[in-house]
Amino acid sequence: MTALTLSTAAPSGLRADAVVVGVAKGDKGLVVAPGAEAVDKAYDGKLASVLETLGATGGEGEVTKLPAPSGFKAPVVLAVGLGALPAKEEAFEAESLRRAAGVAARTLAGAKKAAFALPVADAEDAGAIAEGALLGAYSFDAYKESAQDAKAAKAPLAEAALLGVKPRDKAYKAEIERATALGEELNRARDLVNTPPNDLNPEAFAAVAQAAGKEHGIKVQVLDEKALTKGGYGGILGVGAGSTSAPRLVKLSYTSSKAKKHLAFVGKGITYDSGGISLKPAGHNETMKCDMAGAAAVFAAVVTAARLKLDVNVTGWLALAENMPSGSATRPGDVLRMYSGKTVEVLNTDAEGRLVLADALAKASEETPDAIVDVATLTGAMVLALGNRTYGIMANDDAFRASIHEIAEEVGEPSWPMPLPADLRKGMDSATADIANMGERMGGGLVAGLFLKEFVGEGITWAHLDVAGPAFNEGGPFGYTPKGGTGSAVRTLVRLAERTAAGDLG
Repeated sequence: MTALTLSTAAPSGLRADAVVVGVAKGDKGLVVAPGAEAVDKAYDGKLASVLETLGATGGEGEVTKLPAPSGFKAPVVLAVGLGALPAKEEAFEAESLRRAAGVAARTLAGAKKAAFALPVADAEDAGAIAEGALLGAYSFDAYKESAQDAKAAKAPLAEAALLGVKPRDKAYKAEIERATALGEELNRARDLVNTPPNDLNPEAFAAVAQAAGKEHGIKVQVLDEKALTKGGYGGILGVGAGSTSAPRLVKLSYTSSKAKKHLAFVGKGITYDSGGISLKPAGHNETMKCDMAGAAAVFAAVVTAARLKLDVNVTGWLALAENMPSGSATRPGDVLRMYSGKTVEVLNTDAEGRLVLADALAKASEETPDAIVDVATLTGAMVLALGNRTYGIMANDDAFRASIHEIAEEVGEPSWPMPLPADLRKGMDSATADIANMGERMGGGLVAGLFLKEFVGEGITWAHLDVAGPAFNEGGPFGYTPKGGTGSAVRTLVRLAERTAAGDLG
């Protein structure tokens, strides 16, 4: 994990492998961003023109390397694009700083130390840069053991030193501590998503949660197949029936003596989704190890809340199962009796996420939390609607949905509010059971949300985040987002917990 340090040293005097500076697109060309004044001066005020000669424009994510000026202890200056220059008297947005720091950290993989001379107007800016550097430096190389792969896989940037900051200031220290906790836990969520399903089945995931609970003072309860059977968790058991890896329901409880509110986070944790008897075709199942990304996000958020000692009670529910075809698997046409007592006719075994979530939502509702938020890679329909980088938000309360959207945008997680049209509910009527797990094909993401709503306790505020698009990046890395597991929704959940602790639930 990349170490974070705060430094008052001048860019020229710091021993590092590179000095990172920001550049932006101005009305008349490239502009050197605040924080890099000393570096620009060392180039006789000609850094912008030198960079333009090399083809730099200041565009977001653009990287240009050049030899450091004479007298610098670092051999390289790395200029990273921040995008459009803000209007006069306005600062760069936190997300621009996060992305720039992330790009720089990833570019400097293999380096021991980099000095970040990016714009810092206040402690929050320092936190954004620190967060971006930690997330951008991430790599997953646990399974690359051949000599050739090991040589190609450079170690993450070992240390990021932030310049232009106040190391002794409490606000700056707090932001770095927050970024460290959040970055480490979000990266752990990425590790879980990237871990092959033969090494991360429900039992193994539960063990990871138990170990984290011991480390951070979180109470962890694991319901195995016997406890699930005794408790009547028909949805979780039905989904896991076809696998030799038995399902689990994991409860993580972080409590604060000063808490006045209680949040419940529920995560879909299908450690591998073959589709079951409704088998996925080739081309659609190769990345289905990522179908537990919602549970990974919930797990990371609860641990982060504990590490930050937030004044709010947070309970995480991880609904873990492996969806496989076999002679014991649930069949299309089977009826499951859920934990809530409702019966569900299973028309498609590949609509399994809503079944495990339904049991977890009903169980979480028994504690009457002030709000429930579930996170799931739930539907391909949401990806069709919003693309690969934006998740959908549905809720039974418009104000709460708006608050989640605002929080997501604030922390840099693109999202969009989606409706729950009442007319789509009729499509899930069943002649055999209380409800079917499928409805109309058009608006499938909304249908899934309506299904989940049926299992939320009366009077409880609830939101559903469908992260099917952004949870797993099959393209190239961008900003601080790597290829593979991304940790989508972790930062939204953590910020929601922070706001709730401060008395603003939304």
